Amino acid sequence: MLDNFKKILILAPHTDDGELGCGGSIAKFIEDEKEVIYMAFSTAQTSVKSDFPKNILEVEVKKARETLGIPPENLIIHNYPVRRFPQHRQEILEYLIKINKEIKPDLIFVPSLNDIHQDHQVIAREGLRAFKKQTIFGYELPWNNIVFETRCFITLEKRHIEKKAKALGCYKSQKHRSYLNQDLIWSLARTRGGQVEGEYAEAFEVLRLVFPSK
Repeated sequence: MLDNFKKILILAPHTDDGELGCGGSIAKFIEDEKEVIYMAFSTAQTSVKSDFPKNILEVEVKKARETLGIPPENLIIHNYPVRRFPQHRQEILEYLIKINKEIKPDLIFVPSLNDIHQDHQVIAREGLRAFKKQTIFGYELPWNNIVFETRCFITLEKRHIEKKAKALGCYKSQKHRSYLNQDLIWSLARTRGGQVEGEYAEAFEVLRLVFPSK
């Protein structure tokens, strides 16, 4: 099925969300020569610890992009204020509608609709509104998901998870975050792989499924 999807858009509320939710799949898509566009909506400057420069997350997401193999021109960074996305909901929706017309992706990844973070909720819901005719998968961030329906699995090889882990390792300023623990990254990939009798996988909610013509 994935062979039919040629242009893939990753919507990350904050830098590192996309890598956390589908970094292994991104590595696989790049390996399969699909076009991947990564869009981060905030570099969370007000949340950066005082011993790092305010733009550190922009620097780190560029390193992560390089690690995964996403072309530099396919990384789009915005600076919406962290934890304030609901105030910008309509602006974000109109921007995504514009992007849909310009990029025309056929597969979009957003946070889960059950994600409890207010910024993540906005990107998930406005993404669902903006991309009405395309396939949309919701990615997993377990620390924010009280409920997550594992309706779709993308099976992965060890090398894909290695790239995901390496990309997340680029976020030195966030190493205090428990969700960036390397053991957690690997154990979740193994758990999802085990659910489908494989070695590694990432799981997704199916928000809309449309099969594009080849």
